[in-house]
Amino acid sequence: MKIAQIAPLWERVPPPGYGGIELVVGLLSDELVRRGHEVTLFASGDSQTLARLESVVSQAIRLNSNIREPGVYEMLQLQRVVELSDEFDLIHFHTGYSALPWAEVIQTPVIHTIHGTFSPDGRKLYKRYRKQNYISISDAQREPEWEINYVDTVYNGIDMNNYPFFPKPQNRPYLAFLGRLSPEKGIQHAIAIARATGWHLKIAGKIDPVDRKFYQGEIKPLIDGNQIEYLGEIDHDQKVELIGNAAVTLFPITWREPFGLVMIESMSTGTPVIGMNMGSVPEVIAHGETGFICNTIEEIIAAIPAAVKLNRQACRDRVMAHFSVATMVEGYEAAYAEVIKATMSQRNGHMHSHQLVA
Repeated sequence: MKIAQIAPLWERVPPPGYGGIELVVGLLSDELVRRGHEVTLFASGDSQTLARLESVVSQAIRLNSNIREPGVYEMLQLQRVVELSDEFDLIHFHTGYSALPWAEVIQTPVIHTIHGTFSPDGRKLYKRYRKQNYISISDAQREPEWEINYVDTVYNGIDMNNYPFFPKPQNRPYLAFLGRLSPEKGIQHAIAIARATGWHLKIAGKIDPVDRKFYQGEIKPLIDGNQIEYLGEIDHDQKVELIGNAAVTLFPITWREPFGLVMIESMSTGTPVIGMNMGSVPEVIAHGETGFICNTIEEIIAAIPAAVKLNRQACRDRVMAHFSVATMVEGYEAAYAEVIKATMSQRNGHMHSHQLVA
C-alpha cells in the first residue's frame, strides 16, 4: 500500500525531547515501511525516518527563530500533499483541523487521527466535516453527540526496545513527574503530593511560552533543589532513567487527557502510575495492578504505599499487550483497509446512481 503520513511541522519526527504526536508518527511510519508499505512522510526536513521524506521547511519550526508565521509552512505542506495526492492509496493526517477543508478536495481516501482535545472553536470545523474518517486515540476522547465518523479507536504505541525494564526502583526512592509544566498536566498537584507525604519528587518537562507565567509565579518558588527537584527538558535516555528508577510516576491531570504517553512509558520500564480519573486514564492504567486511578489528591496520597508494592513486571506486560508499536500499527492497517473499502463502495454507489439517472 502507498501511504502518506502528514506530521505537524513544530517538532521534528521523531522529537529529540518532548513531542507525543511526532513520536507516534515516527514509530508508525517506520513500522509500516518494515511491513512492506511504501510510505511518504510529510514532516520537517530534519526528521529521521525510514520513509521517503517530503518537507517544505528545513528544520522543525520550534527551533527556527527566523520563522514569524508558522501557518505559512503548514499551508505549503498541505498544498504539497494535494499536489502529490494521486500517488497514494491512502493519506493519513496528524495535523488537526487545518487539514479538514483540504481533505474535501482530495480524491484519495483520507483518514485523520485526532491527537488533542476539541477546543470550542475547533468544534465548529469538526462538526462541519464530521463525515470525514477519524481515529480516536482513546474512547474517552470521543464526542458521540456530534456524530463524527469514527472508524476506530487506536491506542498510541511505543517501541518497547527503547524502554529497558527496571526490576526495582533506585535505593533512594522518589516520585517522578514527566510532562509539560502546565496547570492541566497537574505539576502543582504533584508538588503538593510530595510536600504532604515527604517524598522526594523529580520533575522533568518543557515550559511552553503560554505556561511561563504560571511556572514563574506558582511552581518555581516551590522547587528547592532538594526535596522538589526540576531536571529541565531532558532527552530520551534521561527520561528512561527518570521514570525507570522511580518508585511511582504521578499523573495528576486536571483535564480530559486524550491519551497520555507518559503513562505507558512509565509502565514499560516497570514503574506503576497513579493517575487522576479523567480522560484516558481508566483505559490505560489497570487499577490495582499497574497503578491506581484516583478521584482526588487525597486518594493519590493514600495510594502511594500500595503502588510501591505493585508487581513491576505486570506493568511492563500490560504495555506489551495493549500499547506496543505492533498493536498500534495493526490497528491502523485495519482502519486503512476499512476506509479504502468504504471509499470505493461509495464511489461505486455514486457511479451506479449516475448511470440510473442517465
